[in-house]
Amino acid sequence: MNSDTPLVQPRGVAPLRGWQPSRGAAVAASVVLVIIIAACALAPLIAPYDPTVQPNILASSQPPSLAHPFGTDPYSRDVLSRVIHGGRVSLLVAVLATLVSVTLGTAYGAAAGYARGISGAVLERLLEALLSIPRLLLLIAVFAAWREVPIKGFILILGVTGWYGLARLVRGQVLALKAQDFVASAHALGATRARVIIRHILPNVLTPVVVAATLGLGHVIVLEAGLSYLGIGVRPPDPSWGNIIQDGSDQIAAHWWISLFPGVAIVLTVMAFNVLGDALLRELRPRQIETG
Repeated sequence: MNSDTPLVQPRGVAPLRGWQPSRGAAVAASVVLVIIIAACALAPLIAPYDPTVQPNILASSQPPSLAHPFGTDPYSRDVLSRVIHGGRVSLLVAVLATLVSVTLGTAYGAAAGYARGISGAVLERLLEALLSIPRLLLLIAVFAAWREVPIKGFILILGVTGWYGLARLVRGQVLALKAQDFVASAHALGATRARVIIRHILPNVLTPVVVAATLGLGHVIVLEAGLSYLGIGVRPPDPSWGNIIQDGSDQIAAHWWISLFPGVAIVLTVMAFNVLGDALLRELRPRQIETG
């Protein structure tokens, strides 16, 4: 922004009506996330039972009770313990996969936006080709061909297939920034392209990257749950929210508690990440929200 740019509300852009409720929603979302993350991080200490052990074969598919607040599954395992430990797995997969995606997307987007001539055109066309591939179908095809996927490979594949949209976003930001005066000044002072990108351009694209990463966490949680539900993600006996739902899907009417509680955990977590991401977008870019 130039120094002579007036800091007033531009025409056609309204102030953030209802901003205080949005901020309150962001605080509530943060509290929910802190509780969920703390519970998952302390799973070995607070989970009442081992999530993979069948303590009593006669206690299969029992409804919620004092001994088992979330009931038991068809294998007599405590659903509460499995939801807590499963959240640990689901959140770990989401965080690590998103970290891989953010790293790849930011690096590729910066390179594609700053490149010139043929190299820039090739990077742009390659990105467009990757964006045309449906991610879910690609993942199903990969995991169907690779039967036994270790958890590290699962995380890596989720991350490697999830950076295309962020790369396009970063590329657009870099294209706009490299035409600014401060970039020309840095080059005039002898800064190399790599230094200009790292020291001057990337710090100015952190806002969309942070927002995209926050929203991406919720998306990866849903994606992991769906793949695990289909039996091609995190595999039993290791619990994840997706395969816990699958345990009760055959008798959802009679044994509703098996699928209900992990489903509620997914909804709360994803909604919290989405609300937090939306609040970050509003807070960091308040003057770019147009009226409907």
